[in-house]
Amino acid sequence: MMKISIFGLGYVGAVTAACLAKNGHKVVGVDPVDAKVNMINRGETPIIEKDIGAIIKTVVSDGRLTATTSASNAIEKSELSLVCVGTPSHANGDLNTHYVQRVCEHIGESIKHKSSRHVVVIRSTILPGTIRNIVIPTLEKSSGKFAGRDFGVCNNPEFLREGTAVYDFYNPPKTVIGETDCISGDLLASIYQNLGCPVIRTVIEVAEMVKYVDNVWHALKVGFGNEVGNICKALGVDSHDVMDIFCSDEKLNISPYYLKPGFAFGGSCLPKDVRALTYKGKSLDIDLPILNSILPSNNLHIENGLRMVMEEDNRQIGFLGFSFKAGTDDLRESPVVEMIERLLGKGYDIKVYDKNVNLAALVGANKDFIFNRIPHIAKLMVKTMDEVLQHAQTIVIGNDSSEFKDVMARAKENQKIIDLVRAVKGRNSTGLYKGLCW
Repeated sequence: MMKISIFGLGYVGAVTAACLAKNGHKVVGVDPVDAKVNMINRGETPIIEKDIGAIIKTVVSDGRLTATTSASNAIEKSELSLVCVGTPSHANGDLNTHYVQRVCEHIGESIKHKSSRHVVVIRSTILPGTIRNIVIPTLEKSSGKFAGRDFGVCNNPEFLREGTAVYDFYNPPKTVIGETDCISGDLLASIYQNLGCPVIRTVIEVAEMVKYVDNVWHALKVGFGNEVGNICKALGVDSHDVMDIFCSDEKLNISPYYLKPGFAFGGSCLPKDVRALTYKGKSLDIDLPILNSILPSNNLHIENGLRMVMEEDNRQIGFLGFSFKAGTDDLRESPVVEMIERLLGKGYDIKVYDKNVNLAALVGANKDFIFNRIPHIAKLMVKTMDEVLQHAQTIVIGNDSSEFKDVMARAKENQKIIDLVRAVKGRNSTGLYKGLCW
């Protein structure tokens, strides 16, 4: 059993407080609104949520949950605090961290004279950098103590859906803990040990970002599904039948595939099929802002890769891999081919190597494409990776073929490496290696 204080008795705070108390912990809720505090202390719920009323009534009656307006009183009675206050938007869309900062001031002032070590956990949704730049400085200034030594700080984003929050608390998809030190992370992890879900412990900034990625992804899925529905309706196709089949594919569609940051997509299918569907939407006079943004977004990624190469100000460039992905000889709409052609037009001295494309040039189906459609690039092809390494001042890795994974060990001391696909697993901090979006 742990002694826990919950700051903020809104939706997340009330559910978290009640469920932790139900699990046997001694919980005190803190809120500046007297009405909420009084309702909790009477065994009543301050929010509308399935099952929460009965839980609060029971845990208050059993003495496991109380509430107060006094931060110092709550800190004195607890060893770990969960901050669950709101983070609304400013008028310009920026995150409003006023309530988080204000609560941290109160907590800092309360732990100033506390002899035992206290752990502060931010459960509110906050952008990366908030804990390092706002939470920790505020706590240190208010308490006169130092984070990691005198008190601990963690981030613990919540994944509660309105209407199913109690179920979600006990059946989470994951528990994410961003920690400044292992002792604090251990203490926080102990309150979730019986939930039966993966507990993922990571650095603070990753934990802060995960909640935003989750929510933006869910928003994107809703928008994507609705745009597909609009096209289907216009074509007389049952959109729910289509999406039921789409969602039944858990190998590619509902899976980690295609979701890891890397380079732009290409090949014989994706670009042309996006074009065809968005063109059909235009012909039906349907506005599809999400689908219409896919190809422009992809093109911006190619521009980012080009900018990284040109910023190095090296004229001798070597490309390792230029088919649109490893294990294929397909050069159709390869984003790497686009980069090579753009750099050639700017006068760069280029050599390219791709084992699969070399074979295709001899016997493959792409032979005609290589020698008749991109003969200017065919002239740049070399037979070995070593020839590229000998030539290049900047090495660009275009696909994640296994033979490129040790390129850093084989590169010369002053060669720059630009990895478009995260093919290199071990990276250094000398500035010679740069990833496209990591």
